[in-house]
Amino acid sequence: MMLRCGRIKYTNDLPVYAAFDAGAIEYPGTLHADVPARLNQMLLAGELDMSPISAFTWAENWRDLVLLPDLCIGARDDVVSVVLVSPNAPASLEGARVYVSDESASGRALLRIILERRYGRRPVYVDEPRPYERAEAGHPTLLIGDAAIDAHERFPAETVYDLGRLWHEWSGRQTVFAVWAARRDAYERSPLAVRACMHALTDAYTWSRAHGEDVVALAQRAIPRPAGFYERYYGKLNFMFHVAAQDGLAAYCRELMQIGAIAQVPPALEKASDVLVS
Repeated sequence: MMLRCGRIKYTNDLPVYAAFDAGAIEYPGTLHADVPARLNQMLLAGELDMSPISAFTWAENWRDLVLLPDLCIGARDDVVSVVLVSPNAPASLEGARVYVSDESASGRALLRIILERRYGRRPVYVDEPRPYERAEAGHPTLLIGDAAIDAHERFPAETVYDLGRLWHEWSGRQTVFAVWAARRDAYERSPLAVRACMHALTDAYTWSRAHGEDVVALAQRAIPRPAGFYERYYGKLNFMFHVAAQDGLAAYCRELMQIGAIAQVPPALEKASDVLVS
């Protein structure tokens, strides 16, 4: 059975998918590229069988989804591509209108955690379909993906707050913004197909680690950046769903409970071994 699979359409997914784009490895399923929020919707609606999805969406829907091993998208500290752009410091945003992109459920939830739990501030969150324009107009705004990278290049550094760094400074842990998950019914129906797709993804990531110049070339072809940017950017990201990443995800889920965003920490995070699907 050929599974319907998603991929995140930002350049941050290239270290996992570049081998397929370069024709070095064949992917044993179909791939649909979209923003994280749309992939979340498609997986939950049964339009995809497996996909990288927002960590928040998995935590909210863990009963219907199987958390897959080995890979995630996160960062040890700076994440670069999830930022709050604000002329005022996060600690001064009590009651302020904060505009949020609808592209990433994990980033939106992390912003709430940082503002409400780290700083004790409760702003008014406003959905914004054109967040970059809001940021340009000087409003506190959450930016995700390549728009967030643009913000680092085009806004004063003192107005760009990296949520990965703010979380790491406060919690001492890594961030995990996306995990790979399969619909539980798809996994139960075709476990071998799910495993074949995950094996292809881990093989592709291994290929990328040995072909960094090719990955950077594909990224530059998609969105040109200053020389050396992608090497530094990919060096900050973490794609391995190892114990430190699992610990960061568990801490994130505990904070989600504290702000009332989820009812419980998913049981799969109680023991590292429960995360893995052999």
